[in-house]
Amino acid sequence: MSFIKKYLLPKEIDFNAYLLDQARLGHVVVTDLYRAGTEDLPISQESIRLITQRARKLKTRNMEELLDVFITPYDKESIYRMITQLDWLVLSVKHFLLEARVYNIHCLGDYEPILKTLVVMSSALEKGIAALEGRKLSAITKPISHIHLAYDQVVESCAEATARLLSEEDCKHIIRHKDILAQLKEIGKRIQVTANTLEDMAIKVI
Repeated sequence: MSFIKKYLLPKEIDFNAYLLDQARLGHVVVTDLYRAGTEDLPISQESIRLITQRARKLKTRNMEELLDVFITPYDKESIYRMITQLDWLVLSVKHFLLEARVYNIHCLGDYEPILKTLVVMSSALEKGIAALEGRKLSAITKPISHIHLAYDQVVESCAEATARLLSEEDCKHIIRHKDILAQLKEIGKRIQVTANTLEDMAIKVI
């Protein structure tokens, strides 16, 4: 049987595990962002480079396997969307760190509630993708619902922070931090869009 499986049967890849690798990286980098913001840790060019390197490695591996395999647990288009959107999540964190470093913004304590909500969202996304293997709809839709509610909180918090920012007089300060808030909202949006794809995948197979 092992001979038949190795040489005659189509190649099978555990895309549940591969997608989970990307989701875990997403949660790790969002958590690192939270720590950098609340503990006033320096944002170096090296840390940005490492994030980019890790994300590229996982995306490349997953895309190569997707192109090479015949049998997949979900349609290839859904897997492709999930791979690219999980990569976009990590890239959005990278872009935030890049802007914060270039703008010379070291203290993000004012944005601690937003950063904390993003950590909750990335954790819920990881749990939802981890539940794909068990194919239990309730285990997948519960974290997705948490993400939808949390995203509303992120948008509202960013709007309120922007309103407070616009009441200040320092134009350069306003521009810098307005861009930072927009990028925080972008991170939340990426998690939300990825959750929508996860929900689509779950509905198709369960």
